[in-house]
Amino acid sequence: MQIITRQEVADNLNYPSLIQALKQGFAQPAGTPTRQVFELDNSHNNHDAFAVLPAWNADVIGVKAFTYFPDNNQHDKASLYSKIMLFSRQFGEPLALVDGTEVTLWRTSAVSALAAEYLAPKHAKHLVFFGSGNLASYMINAHLSVRNYSKISIIARNSEKGRLLLELLSSQHQGVEFSLYQQATASVIASADVISCATGSHTPLFNGEWLSDGTHIDCIGNHHKDCREIDTKTVTKSRVFVDSRANVLNEAGELLLPISEGQFSPEKVVAELSEMTKNNLGRSNENEITLFKSVGTALSDLIGAKLVYDLVQK
Repeated sequence: MQIITRQEVADNLNYPSLIQALKQGFAQPAGTPTRQVFELDNSHNNHDAFAVLPAWNADVIGVKAFTYFPDNNQHDKASLYSKIMLFSRQFGEPLALVDGTEVTLWRTSAVSALAAEYLAPKHAKHLVFFGSGNLASYMINAHLSVRNYSKISIIARNSEKGRLLLELLSSQHQGVEFSLYQQATASVIASADVISCATGSHTPLFNGEWLSDGTHIDCIGNHHKDCREIDTKTVTKSRVFVDSRANVLNEAGELLLPISEGQFSPEKVVAELSEMTKNNLGRSNENEITLFKSVGTALSDLIGAKLVYDLVQK
């Protein structure tokens, strides 16, 4: 059995290959039981969690286990630790133990970009990105792999982390105009073709009234029923897509809170990612507002880990 390190994951993955693998993998039959997320402490201000995500397809069986301790930065520790175990589907024998932390960063951003491939305006030029955490550079690079953005506005409450992110991305993408803000403004949101949210915010990041026709929004930062990165107005103005109905409607306040308010219903979700890839479902016209909410799936972990395993063999 192979041990595949975080560095090996980073050295072998690239967005075109991963997005294509996800597109093909989500269109194929797979076993994807509802993931199990366990709150380790029931107190209101503690969000420590442990999760187990099993999945299988025609090639492999996999299970990802991860811990999420959001206050770990106070102790110079990472907030998320993860491992993915892969088994042969044919014989059930162990194949590899893959670093799940790096796979998670890549697959989360790649799923967001895959959805944008279906939903973002074809000629999108302005990306507004909320966040400056570990996922930020991955998310922006993933989105740049599916659309030719000329302008990217980063909105980061932590100005120092935002500055470092802007410097890094500016050095990598010299043909793109980057700008940095600490909070959203009506003019920035109204000028966006795509808005991507990857924050730990518990409350909406912008006013849905500011959105222009034709905008695509994705939200990947929140996993709590009573929190949300976008407001109800954003949801009700949008055609809504998700990575997994079962997971999103079990965990994500972005949809659960509007449902509790009587402003949205599960039946209004147009499609989940497997349906989008199987049936080529996406944007129906250039004027509609689209929303993609993702909380993560075991299938995306399985596909990402299997791709890494295959690439390492070469």
